[in-house]
Amino acid sequence: MTSAPPAAAEVSAPPTPPQPVVPIAVVAVVVAIASAAASASSLRSLHRMLDDPSLTVTVLLVVLALAALLPVVVGLRAFGTARARAVHRSRGDLAGARHAAAIGREHAYTAMGYAFAVAILAGLVWFTTASDGAITNTFLRWEFLKSSFGVVTQAFWVNVRVAAGAQVLVLIVGLLIAIMRLLPGRAGRPLRWIAIAYVDTFRAIPSIIVLYLVGFGLKLAQVPVVKDLSPIWLAVIALTLTYSGYVAEVYRAGIESIHPSQWAASRSLGLSYGMTLRTVIIPQAVRRIVPPLLNDFIGLQKDTALIGVMGVTDAFTQARLSASNAFNLSPVIVVALLFVLITIPQARFVDHLMAKEHKRTGGTS
Repeated sequence: MTSAPPAAAEVSAPPTPPQPVVPIAVVAVVVAIASAAASASSLRSLHRMLDDPSLTVTVLLVVLALAALLPVVVGLRAFGTARARAVHRSRGDLAGARHAAAIGREHAYTAMGYAFAVAILAGLVWFTTASDGAITNTFLRWEFLKSSFGVVTQAFWVNVRVAAGAQVLVLIVGLLIAIMRLLPGRAGRPLRWIAIAYVDTFRAIPSIIVLYLVGFGLKLAQVPVVKDLSPIWLAVIALTLTYSGYVAEVYRAGIESIHPSQWAASRSLGLSYGMTLRTVIIPQAVRRIVPPLLNDFIGLQKDTALIGVMGVTDAFTQARLSASNAFNLSPVIVVALLFVLITIPQARFVDHLMAKEHKRTGGTS
């Protein structure tokens, strides 16, 4: 009887040493110093551009220049963790060395992230102060901003009214087109073709062309009822035609995302096709499509700046008139700021709804 061979001795792999910190710390400090130098140069250019800046403005610029040095301080902290890493490694404490190295790399990456942000802001300041402040004098003249703010803001309410009216109609028309495209069977085939043709056509035509054709074409054709509408209502109709195609696809995507078992369960309970859509499918679909719907409405809000092509005196048209009188584009910046002020809250609301939906469905925000 032969004895079994001895089991092979298990060979353990040597522990992995912690990654070095000094190289990435050097890169972080160099990037931070370069960004601080760029910031100081741009702030100096801004100081020279200002006509006889006050002491308060000078102190503020100096404080900003010093604040640009903070990434350098964070980068230097990485060298301290490099020394701690070396001490832990010399004692054979690999866990402590890895922890110190991870903290050091985090400091280095943080320094580089803030340094790049400082460099981007410095580039923007340099851009606005280049050529003796030609950009600032063209777009940001305070006297023209102030003088045009009132009339441009008053005209901006036209954009708000057009957007609000179009959004209401788009919600209705878009839903009807989506339902037409989803009609089942041979009976719904002609309506499906019409819905597909509508969506493909109005998504392909630029909004400004639809506005022009509706604003002038319907008047020239003397279409009953429509010919007596005001230019504002014609703008609402034109934007409704364009954005109903986009919103119809959003509705369709939301309806088709509902699991088929919902349809089967509803029909098995005796609900008709219409009742199933109205009471089961559409309420679930609408919850899912609110974020993309709001995104389309943000685009619609911005496209109201095109209604001037129809002869409507909106904010952009009024700003162009003010700019032509002043030979300066600062009034147009007022329009841009007004659109930003109403768009950013909507964008943040969309982010909030998306995060809430991810949380509800178990996703990560």
